[in-house]
Amino acid sequence: NAAEAHPCGFKWVTEAKAHNKAKLIVVDPRFTRSAAMSDMYAPIRVGTDIAFLGGVVNYLLTKDKIQHDYVKSYTNAPFIINANYTFENGFFSGYDEAKRKYDAASWVYEMGDDGFAKVDETMQDPRCVFQMMKAHYVRYTPEVVSNICGTPQESFIKICEWIAETAAANKAMTIMYALGWTQ
Repeated sequence: NAAEAHPCGFKWVTEAKAHNKAKLIVVDPRFTRSAAMSDMYAPIRVGTDIAFLGGVVNYLLTKDKIQHDYVKSYTNAPFIINANYTFENGFFSGYDEAKRKYDAASWVYEMGDDGFAKVDETMQDPRCVFQMMKAHYVRYTPEVVSNICGTPQESFIKICEWIAETAAANKAMTIMYALGWTQ
């Protein structure tokens, strides 16, 4: 709740809304002062923010609303993952059920003869991070996100559409993400 916790910084959010046509989206279990100032408030169940973000990732990848040049040049998306890495039935490879721990040895990039990670500049290889991420997040449809998070589908889709607008190279977006809890 930046409006209450960081009022000096939140001033710039209100300035951006007033003078730069910025949109404020608040996803929070509580309707707060920040939510009251927002262009879109999306209620969410406590502890479901990762499912919400997974749905946003799925939407952006499915609709191809990403900045490809940036993703290719400044992330690990084109890197090829080791063939021993898997994700099945909710578990990543290397899980030891008896110890309830992971051995992350398979969670590495495939290495080339030059000692560097192999890269697919087209990001089409099924074992590149980009394609594996698409396959992983496809399960987070708007319906699933709504069921898990309690957020109305219409609100979730509108938020995704607003974020998707920033996929154009001449668009920019600043995301302020905060996670908190009380005891």
